[in-house]
Amino acid sequence: MKKITALEAQKKNPNRVNIYLDGEFAFGLARITAAWLKIGDLLTDEKIAQLQNEDAREKALQQALLFLSYRARSEKEIRQNLKKHEFSEDVIEHTLTRLRENRLANDNEFAQAWVENRNTFRPRSRRALTMELRQKGLDEETVTNAVAGVDEEALAYETARKRAPRLKSLEWNEFRRKLSEYLARRGFPYSVVTSVVTRIWNETHTEETHYEDKETL
Repeated sequence: MKKITALEAQKKNPNRVNIYLDGEFAFGLARITAAWLKIGDLLTDEKIAQLQNEDAREKALQQALLFLSYRARSEKEIRQNLKKHEFSEDVIEHTLTRLRENRLANDNEFAQAWVENRNTFRPRSRRALTMELRQKGLDEETVTNAVAGVDEEALAYETARKRAPRLKSLEWNEFRRKLSEYLARRGFPYSVVTSVVTRIWNETHTEETHYEDKETL
């Protein structure tokens, strides 16, 4: 048994408390973990281990919440971040369970939000989105469901329409090449690219030669 001889708030982080046992500094705890401790309490080795485990779980949760404060994350990203901060597997699993219970970790919602964000700000093809979501560690069913409603034709058209003013002064062949490459870099398939590029040309060059969708790139 060891006796608590002092409890002191840390100067640099008042949300943590330094625990002194038998006159010597022993370890630090989150204030919420140390809330029920008082000077004079006797702690067994088992109780000390329990307190330190609870503290690790609280620190991991706070780290995860900080990581999530910047943007939504997949479970794989959260897991990798906690591993980087050297939390144990047991603590990581406990943290993920708490996040799931509070709907802060949900791969299905994350995937849907990722696709919606991409469609709004940086449109990508269904294939490109699939690759991105796989890199986030999502399973195939989740990825498939998330990209199922992606309208590649509509996304490619909006992307090309916003890009076209920069290319308006170009002749058809150069216009076609540059806009096609621009769409291809975003993963849009050949069939969509040819249709959209021709459509954009015809819409932006109403008094010039029109081209048919069937014309090859």
